[in-house]
Amino acid sequence: MMRHALLALAIGVAYPGGAFARCEDSRPQFKPQNTFAQDVGREFDRIIEEGWIEFAVYENYPPWSFDEKGKAAGVDIEIGRLIAKALGVEAKFRLVAAGENLEADLLNYVWKGAAIGGRVSDVMLHVPYDSALVCRIEQVSFTGQYATENIAIAYGASDYEEKAPTPPFFRFDSVAVENDAISDFYLTSLIGPVDKIRRYRSTAAAVDGLAKGDTKAAMGPRAELEAGLTRHPDVGLKVHSPPLVGFARGSWTIGVGVNFQHKDLAYAVDAAIEKALADGEVTRIFAAHGLSFTLPQR
Repeated sequence: MMRHALLALAIGVAYPGGAFARCEDSRPQFKPQNTFAQDVGREFDRIIEEGWIEFAVYENYPPWSFDEKGKAAGVDIEIGRLIAKALGVEAKFRLVAAGENLEADLLNYVWKGAAIGGRVSDVMLHVPYDSALVCRIEQVSFTGQYATENIAIAYGASDYEEKAPTPPFFRFDSVAVENDAISDFYLTSLIGPVDKIRRYRSTAAAVDGLAKGDTKAAMGPRAELEAGLTRHPDVGLKVHSPPLVGFARGSWTIGVGVNFQHKDLAYAVDAAIEKALADGEVTRIFAAHGLSFTLPQR
């Protein structure tokens, strides 16, 4: 799924800072030509006038965004609502399928629209911020950084009473990962294709396997692991974030994407998030979902 490529991109590319020097050697995407105004979203004034704003969010992506009894739910949904509240408009959400890669998702949902029957949303949530992306994808304003995510390990406390597990443990101890996700690639490259790596359809399913005792640990994005712990509060699971040898970067910043033509909207969204961070609203959202929160680099 696309978010695997998204995480790989966020972890493996360049570090923040020095964007202009890096852009000297960057080859940006092509710019849209002869594109009608209605194809590239709504202007900020129109959003205010019409009284609503639409956020594109990934479907089936707990705890960030998912369908719950016919309604959008999750951390990103609540982030969208606080942005809309700050702008004085109603929040609407569009649960979208993950594409082949991040560039395709931004094209389809932010700056152009899919080739057949496509349209863009006003804002896309859960977009990783990285200066290399800023250089390459000029059609998107990357802004509104609201959280930091990292790769972590969940484990059974009774199995590791003296020391929490690190990746080398999994040469001998079983570990659950999402199939073809970044944790799967990392462990396979680090310790080889050993039979101790058990693959599941999602990180959530990997934690469920751990909770049932099918493995001794699970590895993946911290928020997804912690969400799994809230589903299994009575089986003695813990999460930690050890150093990860060989990762270019084990953590990344999450923000939003806005069509590059609507800078005023991008500024307004960023200001809303900045205030929510300062007021502790974002921290409270994470706490309500049983998740730890790390301030993003802004």
